[in-house]
Amino acid sequence: MPPPSHSSPARRRAWQFATPVVVLLIGVLFAVSAEQSDGLDLRGGRLTDLASVVRAERDEAGDLTEQVATLNAEVEELSTQLGDRSVGRVQDEIATLVDPAGLTEKAGTAVQVTLDDASEEARLAYEGNPNDLVVHQQDIQAVANAMWNAGAEAVTIQGQRLISTTGIKCEGNQVTLHGLPYSPPYVIVGIGDPARLEAELTTDPILATYRDYTQIPGGSVSWDMVALDTAVAPAYTGLLDLTYATPMTD
Repeated sequence: MPPPSHSSPARRRAWQFATPVVVLLIGVLFAVSAEQSDGLDLRGGRLTDLASVVRAERDEAGDLTEQVATLNAEVEELSTQLGDRSVGRVQDEIATLVDPAGLTEKAGTAVQVTLDDASEEARLAYEGNPNDLVVHQQDIQAVANAMWNAGAEAVTIQGQRLISTTGIKCEGNQVTLHGLPYSPPYVIVGIGDPARLEAELTTDPILATYRDYTQIPGGSVSWDMVALDTAVAPAYTGLLDLTYATPMTD
């Protein structure tokens, strides 16, 4: 004879109703978690840190730039094998433009300017605006513009060649150039007559204001300018596709 049951009929009916409800709630939680995670682990300890993401993006951008350079070289090699006169004329026109466009290597005397943020200790102790102690996009752009105004034949930032479509973008505490993020110190090199370059860099009003901030007591942004007997500006090897706005037509 089986032992008597201690569960009342009402309790059994409650469990019969509660069990599917609990299962349904668990399913809803799984669905919400999957949607919110978007394929990522929701546990904070396993999320990739920002520095790793930046390094991965920089490595990928570098790989893609190398692929572009390789493909451009293949296109040039194949083009030289064509004997068509019209192609030859176009190639001659291209040859006269690649140098001013920054697509050929340049070397010569130069001036190098290095800009750097104040130390972390100085920034923490500073009672003024913290933006006074960091290098900004406009500071880097002002150095490059002064070099162009002084007749520089080529300008590089962090070793990357500047061309007419180059954009210098400030993102957080880094500067992005041609899709690659860079941290300070920022090294800008202009190839040209050192005397003219130094004169322009010294008298430029925007850079004069920047140098005022190098005098903040307790630590400040830095400015270093030095003439170089020789420097090399590599040819630009990135993408050359241009996008532009077009007027709307009725």
